[in-house]
Amino acid sequence: MIKDLNTRITQLLGIRYPIIQGGMAWVAEANLAGAVSKAGGLGVIGGANAPGEVIREQIRKAREITSNPIGVNVMLMSPHVEDVAKVVIEEKVEVVTTGAGNPEKFMKAWKEAGIKIIPVVASVALAKRMERSGADAVIAEGTESGGHIGEATTMTLVPQVVDAVSIPVIAAGGIGDGRGIAAAFMLGAEAVQMGTRFLVAEECICHANYKERVIKAKDIDSAVTGRSHGHPVRQLRNQMTREYIEKENSGASFEELEYLTLGSLRNAVMDGDVKMGTVMAGQIAGMVSKEQTCEEIIQELVSQTKELLKIN
Repeated sequence: MIKDLNTRITQLLGIRYPIIQGGMAWVAEANLAGAVSKAGGLGVIGGANAPGEVIREQIRKAREITSNPIGVNVMLMSPHVEDVAKVVIEEKVEVVTTGAGNPEKFMKAWKEAGIKIIPVVASVALAKRMERSGADAVIAEGTESGGHIGEATTMTLVPQVVDAVSIPVIAAGGIGDGRGIAAAFMLGAEAVQMGTRFLVAEECICHANYKERVIKAKDIDSAVTGRSHGHPVRQLRNQMTREYIEKENSGASFEELEYLTLGSLRNAVMDGDVKMGTVMAGQIAGMVSKEQTCEEIIQELVSQTKELLKIN
């Protein structure tokens, strides 16, 4: 039986609660990451395709908000990945999460710098490989999550990864409240990563239109584009997803489909274009009903989880 929320992850990362904020491109910048870390979780700056110096600036801004540990999500397909990989060392970032590829070429340097390395995985095979390569933990992310997704659901992926590796596992995808966190713990996870819930945090820079779209989302409002070319992305339905899926079903080329989404995530997050922009959000968007501070979100999650798991 789970006795408290102090897990191998909270000890490893030096955080109060086993809640990690997803490193969402364009969304997860210094204000959000700093506020999440200050509230006792692990705030993560989303590296996306940003140059190294931009990430350096974001890390320093987050440090002004909190002295607690912060993380950076390094997107391995970024054209600036080499620079970002050096910046996280130079800025003494405590934790790196990785996505969109294999981080092995950077892991030795990160380990030597004392950085905790936590790759996102969508399969047991990749989880085992990351453990062999020296990862400190893995994030098992199910297809319910927003953004780029794998095939397996969180419910099926997490226990299989837990059984396959000895390092701690963090569950991600489809977790929106204390019930999801308690369920993840029952599956063997020792922390959760949440993105969609933090989209509507007061400290989140998302445009008000984006936040409103998430708050008003229903259970069936999730759409996946890009399955035909092997790069599926989960977002909320709008005019763009309808056009994309129509073109995809009629056999449009990868290039034509990519052109439709060029700059569309930035347009949604920064400019509030929720019609033709990409409104990335997970399937739990229908559970998100109000804007709160990061402190309020985390305290609500923790109290719900403790009540369910009968933890004092």
